[in-house]
Amino acid sequence: MRRAVIVLGTTAAGLAALLSFKSHSLAASVPPASTPPPSTGSPQAMASGTGPSSTGSAAGQASATTKASAATQAATRTVTGTVANTQYGPMQVRVTLAGTKITEVTVLQRTDDGSESDQIDANAIPKLTSETLAAQSAHIDAVSGASYTSSGYIQSLQSALDQE
Repeated sequence: MRRAVIVLGTTAAGLAALLSFKSHSLAASVPPASTPPPSTGSPQAMASGTGPSSTGSAAGQASATTKASAATQAATRTVTGTVANTQYGPMQVRVTLAGTKITEVTVLQRTDDGSESDQIDANAIPKLTSETLAAQSAHIDAVSGASYTSSGYIQSLQSALDQE
């Protein structure tokens, strides 16, 4: 009887700990998108400055948005990460950034230990790239079954992001 109480108590404590575990949220790591202010008149009235808000603030906001957009386009750059040597060969990525946003990740070198490596990379690299674009950082999960590829990818990605 005493063992049953201990087992049930331990099981309940373990279940409570498991249910209280919180995994990382992608939404928390992605910066919010810039949204234009809501307009209070027709597009024609806003453009001509005769709408309800004809104080020029709409034109000023549009001008600021245009300048910010031009600055972002001017800040587009490409950064190459260092080569990460793994047990199955090198991994190296190149990151394209628009401002601080990761827009593209290109794998320049990948593991090259035969056909099995090719199959693993063909499966893992698209997943790693997708996660990188979603997370907008190198804080991504490794792909199951591709530990070395994932490790090398993340290491090279982080070195590229550290250069910005």
